[in-house]
Amino acid sequence: MSTISKPILRIVHRVAGGAAFCLIASFWLATIIVELFGTTDQIVMVKTAIVWGLLALVPCLAATGGSGFTLARGQIAGLVAVKLRRMKLIAANGLLVLVPCAIGLAILARNGQMDDVFITLQVLELFAGLINLVLIGLNIRDGLRMRRPVRPRVTV
Repeated sequence: MSTISKPILRIVHRVAGGAAFCLIASFWLATIIVELFGTTDQIVMVKTAIVWGLLALVPCLAATGGSGFTLARGQIAGLVAVKLRRMKLIAANGLLVLVPCAIGLAILARNGQMDDVFITLQVLELFAGLINLVLIGLNIRDGLRMRRPVRPRVTV
């Protein structure tokens, strides 16, 4: 059992999850904006900043997952089970696709290699990032549903 109180864990879970969502959204939007309107130097800057941003994102995701698992206290059913399945997908997508893409894109950008490989990796990163944004958004929605009291249905 954790020595951290449940109200504190809830706050950690909300803040870390919200921060992770905002970081991923900012990476995604910055990429779209710089690819459409930016210079080569700005693309290099954004790609480099995203890699450094992983130093904030990874702990946020770990804190979200860890606090959520602790809050569930082994009762993995219903919405908690759905959220846990999504978190496994989010983690796998992040570790196997997004982190390698971010590092690869930063290296390619710094070396001025904005060729077909760069574009392919960029499309993959944007698609995988969007998937994680949607999955985290669904987890946020379900977390809010879990907070609300169940209202009895009124039939007329």
